[in-house]
Amino acid sequence: MMSLYKIPFMEKEEYDELINNNFMSRLAFNGEYPYIAPFLYLFDDKHIYFLSTKYGKKIQRLKDNPHVAVQIEEYAPDLSEYKFVTLRGRIVEETDPEKQREIRTKFAALIENKGLSKKIMAALGHDPDDPLACLIQMECSFVWKLVDVKEIVALKN
Repeated sequence: MMSLYKIPFMEKEEYDELINNNFMSRLAFNGEYPYIAPFLYLFDDKHIYFLSTKYGKKIQRLKDNPHVAVQIEEYAPDLSEYKFVTLRGRIVEETDPEKQREIRTKFAALIENKGLSKKIMAALGHDPDDPLACLIQMECSFVWKLVDVKEIVALKN
């Protein structure tokens, strides 16, 4: 008789590495119905930060209820290997102007270092033809951070 196989958990070092090695996530928002959206992110070993436009469903959802689930995943094209981490916490706006500038600078470096398309600028509140410096100098996007993480589920095959 076959038994149920449970997917193994990752240790903290493993899921921190997964978070550090990636830059795309999905955020699930609460509301009348679940709402999921992709977000570029960065991790400073303490908080996960996100940038977003200053409009859209996500803004109203965050105002109504800042509790979210964040999922970050990595998998082989044939799914022979996969791992993911889901973190439940709250999203708050970063209000410190110096920290905002630091995070915007890190996002510009991420976009440049990963060779991402400038089209990502539209998801951050900018014209895709804007130079990356606009991401730092202009405040066309919100800077968010994940806080009060209540649960982390990290699994791998």
